[in-house]
Amino acid sequence: MAKSRFEYVRTYEQDQVLLPNTYIVIRLDGRGFHRFSAHYGFAKPNDSRALNLMNKSAVSLMKQISDVCGAYGQSDEYSFVLQRRCRLFDRREAKLVSTFASTFTAYYQFYWHDYFPDQPLVASMLPSFDARAVQYPSLAELRDYFSWRQADCHINNLYNTSFWTLIIKGGQTEKEAEHTLMGSNSADKNELLFSRFGINYNNEDAMFRKGTMLIRDISGAPLQTQNPSQKDHIALQKKSKRQVEREEKKRNKAEIVESHDDIIGDNFWRESYKWLS
Repeated sequence: MAKSRFEYVRTYEQDQVLLPNTYIVIRLDGRGFHRFSAHYGFAKPNDSRALNLMNKSAVSLMKQISDVCGAYGQSDEYSFVLQRRCRLFDRREAKLVSTFASTFTAYYQFYWHDYFPDQPLVASMLPSFDARAVQYPSLAELRDYFSWRQADCHINNLYNTSFWTLIIKGGQTEKEAEHTLMGSNSADKNELLFSRFGINYNNEDAMFRKGTMLIRDISGAPLQTQNPSQKDHIALQKKSKRQVEREEKKRNKAEIVESHDDIIGDNFWRESYKWLS
């Protein structure tokens, strides 16, 4: 870059660098998606086309950014977890959140026609996503984060399924449905769905009830040390450029596995997963 007397303005730029040796979670949320989904007539309470479009966009982002080792999505949000040793953009927060938000938005718009072929996007109502970065120091907090998001998915979906069933099948207005569900707990909602409409909530699509987990399956890759020592850090720093490039190519070629399983219970977290390496 050429030098000039105006270059001093760069001193006003401030970079927030995220802490080393922490898991970074980048969570994306749809911007104004209530209006967006209403405009394009998304099915209620769940539109499988929209959810599969979110999953397709997330998989595409993971294929492009190899530092992402796993992701969880529900509704109009997706959370991507980066390796503890991730050095992408030197862990600068602004670069990370802007890249993830813009890349995911680009993929969502690119694949839109594949899932909504009869509803072209219009300039006055385009999809966009914002992002935030959160750091977690250990696997325990990371597990609780994903458990929190799946619990949120269950609570919201059970409410939405009950709410829209009362409207679509029960003939209630939105205000009446809100009043019917006021103060109800999960057991009440399950009973309402089964006794009044013959719906067993547990038989609803697992993607609706539990969201989607994406894992980068690196078979044969060494497990990441959960509590790396100073020696581990030195070893990582001494990796040659060629070693780093080989590892990145392996990660890029790794299969991304999609599941709709329980990620709160111990079974999912029983081992140190290679996908976190």
